[in-house]
Amino acid sequence: MSSDETPNVPAPRNTREAVREKAQQVSAQQSRARLIRRFTIGAIVVVAVAAIGTAVTLTVSSSVSQPTLNPSGMSGDGIVVRSVAVADDGADEVAEGEEGEAEGAESTPEPAESTAAVDVHIYVDYLSPGAGEFERANTPQLAGWINEGVVSVTYHPVSMLTASSNGTKYSLRSAAAAACVVTHAPEYFYAYNHELLIDQPAVDSNGRTDVELADLAVAVGAENSDVLRDCIEDGDFTSWAKEATSRALAGPLEGSKDLVLTSAPMVVVNGEAYVGSLKDPAEFSHFVLTVAGYTEITPAPTPTATP
Repeated sequence: MSSDETPNVPAPRNTREAVREKAQQVSAQQSRARLIRRFTIGAIVVVAVAAIGTAVTLTVSSSVSQPTLNPSGMSGDGIVVRSVAVADDGADEVAEGEEGEAEGAESTPEPAESTAAVDVHIYVDYLSPGAGEFERANTPQLAGWINEGVVSVTYHPVSMLTASSNGTKYSLRSAAAAACVVTHAPEYFYAYNHELLIDQPAVDSNGRTDVELADLAVAVGAENSDVLRDCIEDGDFTSWAKEATSRALAGPLEGSKDLVLTSAPMVVVNGEAYVGSLKDPAEFSHFVLTVAGYTEITPAPTPTATP
């Protein structure tokens, strides 16, 4: 199927403004909640002083042996997007889980081998301007191919630009936040990934805070749960993000025999790296067709019931 027939996806400015406004509202609510929590904590601090010695000892002991937390629902440090659904108001895109249905934040998709004709792996750094350019240019045709079942797309969050955000490590923190969404609200990963890429902070800026990263997850539709927010704000998967990036730099990349991560974004199609324009969907489409050996991408046949 050609890219002319692909579905509309949430790229207009008014959609981004709606997400920003929702994130700001969530942030204001969280600020009020934090003030209340701080007042409560202040009221009991005198009682807590007596236990400080014991708490410090336990914290030090646990931190020494604490293993790296790994996100669930990933395969090869990536999340497979099985389908892309556009909401009625056009504001959100939702990626269904591996089982084919969006089953709620508590449902964790199980990694499964792709049966699509074309296997696409996209390594994204959420601070990389090129990653944003590729997402904006190629989302419509990728979404159509995904829904037709002829292309399997796996996103791999990496953190190559960790030193390019005034010391805030935005690249690392945003990759870890994406892993939190994969683990605790997998059906909203695609919308979260998409928003992080099309509405990026500038390189060498501070980027979003951890609270703002959590607010954004809620703004795209994820439940404002304590477990998701704590995961993002506490940086549960920052160590995983570092190690996943190191694995990609060492190679071989998932879906290839000998490729290593050299830049972000890096797009691998059936084991071959795409080196064309990130902003030209026609050039990328031609590369995909060539690698797959097609003159055009034809949707997979729909099974019919046998009487």
